[in-house]
Amino acid sequence: MSAVVVHCEGLSKSYHRGALQHSTLLRDHLSRMLKSPFSVFRRTKDEVFWALENVSLEVREGEVLGLIGRNGAGKTTLLKILSRITKPTAGWAEIHGRVGSLLEVGTGFHPELTGRENTFLSGAILGMGKSEIKRKFDEIVAFAELEQFIDTPVKHYSSGMYVRLAFAVAAHLEPEILLVDEVLAVGDVNFQRKCLGKMGNVARQGRTIVLVSHQMNQMRRLCHRIAWVDAGKIKMTGETHEVANAYESSMARGYQIADPDREGERLQQDGVTKARFVRWQIGNGTDDAAYTLSTLGQITVSFILEVIRPIEHGEHGVALFSADRQLIWARAVRDLAFQPGIHILSFKFPILPLRPAPYQWQVTIWEQSEMLDHWDCLPELNVATEIHQHHMDQWNGILNLPADFDSEALKETTIGSTRISDAGALR
Repeated sequence: MSAVVVHCEGLSKSYHRGALQHSTLLRDHLSRMLKSPFSVFRRTKDEVFWALENVSLEVREGEVLGLIGRNGAGKTTLLKILSRITKPTAGWAEIHGRVGSLLEVGTGFHPELTGRENTFLSGAILGMGKSEIKRKFDEIVAFAELEQFIDTPVKHYSSGMYVRLAFAVAAHLEPEILLVDEVLAVGDVNFQRKCLGKMGNVARQGRTIVLVSHQMNQMRRLCHRIAWVDAGKIKMTGETHEVANAYESSMARGYQIADPDREGERLQQDGVTKARFVRWQIGNGTDDAAYTLSTLGQITVSFILEVIRPIEHGEHGVALFSADRQLIWARAVRDLAFQPGIHILSFKFPILPLRPAPYQWQVTIWEQSEMLDHWDCLPELNVATEIHQHHMDQWNGILNLPADFDSEALKETTIGSTRISDAGALR
């Protein structure tokens, strides 16, 4: 088993919210009294906020650990402590190896120095020799696509230029431990893809990565394990698919769509005339699996329709959208008739091969040209199946199709006028 290179024990970090910071010098105190005589009697509101609370964590050599959670959960604070940017209020962190970090824009580079100078400075901080940095320099500049601006002070860089250089330096100067925050979202899509490919290469070289991201597809592809940070604490840690699935299911259930005792049901609508959708589900809908797709086998998706008055010439529409509102699939069923009561409208799919991510169903019910109800179904559909795609994120499409691969030697045969031997040589 590989050695532990990051060990956190009981890490806590508190901040004071609303506290007024005043100088303690006598002249400043007298100055405040003259400007506002009653200020000396005013109490300062000082609220303690715990960004991290009793966090214990281990990361082993060569492991890629993902940190996920809502904004403000404490992920970036944890990375700042590991990067030695912030001191913990309590607990300790032990790190074995050279650390390269890419946190928020502005951390790590001196604004008055050029890109070239900051690159050599970063390498020196990592303990690298000048000749070693020189060997990597051209590769760093080419990756960052900053050949024309490498001798410009970085204070004149745009946020995108800054991030490109910062990532290139952090990834190419070969730190033994790489800490990366969601800062990659600042770059354009093509550069994000290039960064993900580089991090995959870094991981395959056996270096340790701790990565913060809200992109679950990226986390599933890169990480060996995931730690779910919630309200400053580690809520769950374990295998990537297990934790990612639990997190996405929790986010889907987090929508306030109905009474807590009737999760998955739609809130009552005013002005309903004939019919309304009240619920959707996968399978029998009796547990958390009601909204999570975890298999690539046959599934049934059902939409529960409450009919108040008879419908004679009905049409039911259903559509599936990705998180960025890309239409994935749609269908309409015509010439339907419903009597008052509860009706289950079901679609049986032999396979629904979508890459893991959140999706949303949209359903409608019409009578001739009149729309009776339209619902963007909540909770969202959470696809949490095993990934059957390319190991590089830029080659991943919307479909997650399993395919059996086989390779065999070709016996000698003739294709057209060309003879091909079983060794594959053309004659």
